[in-house]
Amino acid sequence: MIRTLVVDDDALVRLGLTDLLDGDPGIEVVAQAADGLQAIERASAFRIDVALVDVRMPRMDGITATARLRALPQPPRVITLTTFDLDRYVYDALAAGADGFLLKDTDPAEILRAVHLVAAGSAMLHPAAARRVIDRYHATGRTAASAARARLDRLTPREREVLALLAEGRANADIGERLAMRESTVKAHVSRILTALGVSNRVQAALLARDAGLVG
Repeated sequence: MIRTLVVDDDALVRLGLTDLLDGDPGIEVVAQAADGLQAIERASAFRIDVALVDVRMPRMDGITATARLRALPQPPRVITLTTFDLDRYVYDALAAGADGFLLKDTDPAEILRAVHLVAAGSAMLHPAAARRVIDRYHATGRTAASAARARLDRLTPREREVLALLAEGRANADIGERLAMRESTVKAHVSRILTALGVSNRVQAALLARDAGLVG
């Protein structure tokens, strides 16, 4: 059972998401929060696997809340929710440690799929908006690019192949099929890649790969 936390300052949005998530037999909403401060309190009081966090909220916004949630002793994975697919805050949330983001008008089935994927360790980015957000806001200078390439030098050639496909947003099963390896082997490579690069999730690894020029 995937234990979730719904964080949004709009009570109707919280109600709608809660009804949707609780309708999935593999998901349980164990807490709700109206802002980032409440989200930290709820996540500290309950074991949360996945938190769905709105970006724009009073008292503490979703970006700050994401960083704080990821810093907890038992951090939940985070899916950022936003109304605008080109919102600057989306990239900032990903950089803060979110495992992905979705638009609030995403098809309900895709929201449920995202929760399952993120709980299993994958990332889930809205396909139409993800690349535009990164392209628009993830400007890379020479110093950052050089530092990113140095970190990629820690990887084996096979790990670089896995990272390149990961950075394209491909799931473990797809990576395994393309590289002719078992999904369990892909998971082991991904775990090693995150540790070697010093990042906390697949999204940050993908951004680092882009900084280094591994992907376009």
